[in-house]
Amino acid sequence: MLTVIETRQIFAGETRLERVVFYLASFVAILIFFVGLAFRLRKYFAGRPLDLSRFRRKHLDRDLLGVTRPVPVSRSIHEIASNGTVSKRNRGVGLAHLALFWGFLGLLAATTILSLDYDVVGNLTRIFGHHELSFFTGHFYLAYNAIFDLAGLAALVGLVGLIVRRARSTSIALDYKRAQIPEDGYSRARMAAGDLLFAYGLLAILVTGILIQALRIDASRFPPYERWTWMGYAIASVMHGIGISSTSAAAIHLWIWWIHIAMALAFVAYVPWSKAIHIMTAPANLLVRDSSATRRLPANNLDHPGYRSLDDFTSKELLSLDACTKCGRCHSVCPARTGGAPLSPRDLILDLRQWADRSAGLSMVLDWEQRPTASGPLLAGGRLAGDVILPATLWSCTTCMACVEICPVGIEHVPTIVSLRRSLVDEGTMDPTLQSALENLATQGNSFGKSARMRARWAKGLDFDLVDARKQHVEYLWFLGDFASFDERLGEISRTLATVLRDAGVSFGILFEDERNAGNDVRRVGEEGLFEMLVEQNLAAFAGADFDKIFTTDPHSFNTLRNEYPVYGLDKPVLHYSEVLLEIMETNEGALANLGGRVTYHDPCYLGRYNRIFEQPRRLVELAGCELVEMPRNRTNSFCCGAGGGRIWMDDSVLTERPSENRMREAAELGVEQFVVACPKDYVMFSDAVKTTGNEGRIKVVDIVELVAEATRLVGAGSAGGEQG
Repeated sequence: MLTVIETRQIFAGETRLERVVFYLASFVAILIFFVGLAFRLRKYFAGRPLDLSRFRRKHLDRDLLGVTRPVPVSRSIHEIASNGTVSKRNRGVGLAHLALFWGFLGLLAATTILSLDYDVVGNLTRIFGHHELSFFTGHFYLAYNAIFDLAGLAALVGLVGLIVRRARSTSIALDYKRAQIPEDGYSRARMAAGDLLFAYGLLAILVTGILIQALRIDASRFPPYERWTWMGYAIASVMHGIGISSTSAAAIHLWIWWIHIAMALAFVAYVPWSKAIHIMTAPANLLVRDSSATRRLPANNLDHPGYRSLDDFTSKELLSLDACTKCGRCHSVCPARTGGAPLSPRDLILDLRQWADRSAGLSMVLDWEQRPTASGPLLAGGRLAGDVILPATLWSCTTCMACVEICPVGIEHVPTIVSLRRSLVDEGTMDPTLQSALENLATQGNSFGKSARMRARWAKGLDFDLVDARKQHVEYLWFLGDFASFDERLGEISRTLATVLRDAGVSFGILFEDERNAGNDVRRVGEEGLFEMLVEQNLAAFAGADFDKIFTTDPHSFNTLRNEYPVYGLDKPVLHYSEVLLEIMETNEGALANLGGRVTYHDPCYLGRYNRIFEQPRRLVELAGCELVEMPRNRTNSFCCGAGGGRIWMDDSVLTERPSENRMREAAELGVEQFVVACPKDYVMFSDAVKTTGNEGRIKVVDIVELVAEATRLVGAGSAGGEQG
């Protein structure tokens, strides 16, 4: 009686010549793969060395509370394994990609195991004259087929889901129309074709792989143990049922096997020359990304201001260009692109990628953008910032970090944009209004160009004197920032906050004329030298004052004081005034009356996305007894007012719609009475937007401290009324 061995032949019926052809084709495909990979690595190594300090245990990163702790590389690994970044704000796409991701890895593992058994173990035993060994039998073989059939099904379902979604989607994220100017002559037909080739090519490989299983089982007359190959067995049964005999299945199997092998080997060769490179670069980029790079910008460590050539970029930045999958999520959330500005974070990355490929001699990439002439990112000479990437594109960025937040592969767009801006600043290519603001900051320490002696003029309406922190110890040093100090529309809000703090018994003081602009937006404009000068002046003022903590009303100042100044020596805790107000109100139960009314709250970019302060302002609204109606875009998905990154100093008349107007229209649909802000720039931007959108008289822009003050006044009035009665 013959013993049935639970296994299958790797080669079944192929001639010796056909086997030689297979191995020769495999060698060529692998060679092409490694040649392409070598070109990629050469490009990465052309950049400045990658900082691997986050992988060393001794490296510590300052978190948002000012406490140092090891950077959790494990978090990146978890995000890669769970596809958590892909699932962000689109769970359906995330689940489909997760199925494809693990299914693909499973099938890769299956192929590796098969090759290890036949090509390594088998050949070694044959070479040394021993009996041929194989672990591809018995229980291992049965479990192998059952598990990897599941991987194949997962990959197939995930891929089909993504293909159907792309085919049916009307999302602007998947629209390849450029945001940059000029648009005439630009075609992304090859990019779109590259996406289709990748998706449908992978689909064909999966389908033919499943068909090979089914045809093999039919041809071998359905061995009972092949029921463990459950998907192939089921399809084979259907085939047999519709009249495909075992003899026919054997003949078809050979043809489908060669088609499958040809496509699979072509895919291997194709990976480093196409969009498919993200299979390798996206996980690598997630692993080495620096989550603090945007809120704490790197200094200019070059011998000239800004990026100008390939070797100015870091290896990590060049890697991140190749990680882009063209998903368009950054394109859809960008406030500049939404407002009609010539900036799309996606287009910026793609343009830089093509320029970097050309600069590194990698000119055989399959999805190049087509142009009638060699212009834009294909330009051989000219300026990187100015010719390859247009000045108007770079100056459109509000540095709101929405693109960084949503990117599923961890690209950090903002630091790159700032590095390119530094080149423009160095050559003086900027708006005249921005130039004027920078000159004012250099000479007067504020963007308004007013004398430093006028910085505390807003306090003249107070019925008490502010403490000078340079002369008397205080618990809190109040760092106002330029707008809270000089903008007349904000003077009353500053006085209101001072009064609330005084009435609550808070020990606080200010620096008067010694305060300078904190420099957050100066740095993000690209004026690194001026930023460092402002830091030096403010640190000198801090050293001459006596205080325990700093708080500020300006989220922009808050971000740079908390995240960037410690690098220069600041060792004091930095808080936002909403945190201080909440601590006061929660420790004084009954301090606020119920105001009532429907309000919405806008998350400032530099408070929310940058520094994850979401709940404190909302808790203050709740304590004031208002009904909070959340904006559709809130917290990490909040929409920028348009003032950040120095945009408040630039001309925005070219926009089809200002970001603040877009946001105000969103609020108007909620039927709210008040639009609550926690940022001086937000107050200015949205006060204007109320008028320009025709909502004056319907919606009132109020600062969070105005709600608190009104609620405390009502409590005081109620108490006074009771005493009189």
